[in-house]
Amino acid sequence: MSEPLPPGGRPGRLLAYGPGPDQVAEFYEAPDPSALVLFLHGGYWRARYDRSHARPLAAALADAGYAVLLAEYRRVGQPGGGYPGTLEDVATLIDTLPGALVPDRPLILAGHSAGGHLALWAAARPSLPAGAPGAAPATVPIAGVVALAPVADLRVGAELGLGDGAIEAFLGGSPASVPERYAIADPTGLPAPAVPVTIVHGEADDVVPPAVSRNYAADGRAALTLIPGADHFGVITPGSSDWPHVVAAVNTRTYHA
Repeated sequence: MSEPLPPGGRPGRLLAYGPGPDQVAEFYEAPDPSALVLFLHGGYWRARYDRSHARPLAAALADAGYAVLLAEYRRVGQPGGGYPGTLEDVATLIDTLPGALVPDRPLILAGHSAGGHLALWAAARPSLPAGAPGAAPATVPIAGVVALAPVADLRVGAELGLGDGAIEAFLGGSPASVPERYAIADPTGLPAPAVPVTIVHGEADDVVPPAVSRNYAADGRAALTLIPGADHFGVITPGSSDWPHVVAAVNTRTYHA
């Protein structure tokens, strides 16, 4: 990895959307917020990475005038983590908490790395087949998506061996061994979301190569911002030279969704 994760910041108000200790989210309030940003942290869906490293980002977005819901979810290495539990958690969270928190403001789905994958997947839920994890459409309208250095193409990511086999661990196999899971979980293989999508990716990212985002955006399904010289973690580090691109993307999806 090119840089360590940002240090943890102040926690938000803890809210539960399920019975498990990781079926929670932290709420960061803002006076008269322009939108609610539901943020999904990264870490290749693995248990050793939790939401704490994204707290500085959540606090900074709240300071910028957005209400923020920093999500946790069950991850690989925990009971119920991986496929399908991680996807089910994200769907349940979206359907449970946002509508009661800031009901009169747009809902922006956002995420970084594996969390960017989850945000893109969640926006495509209406296209999932009946019976698939998260197939029921979100009960709260989604205005747009902002994905930061997302693992946007699971098949290509698996071929590249991203995260030392993280995608195979998440889905329980390779594209050849469990193709039905990739068909459900891979945003690039699903129809484009019906809402506007922005991707922000560093051109020098050595954790999730920018080619993964280029592949997702190739057919025009997303507005892609590539930041010259930027690595994987600058986009989640408030105060970095990459941070203004993130705020601009959230602002664009808030007002031009």
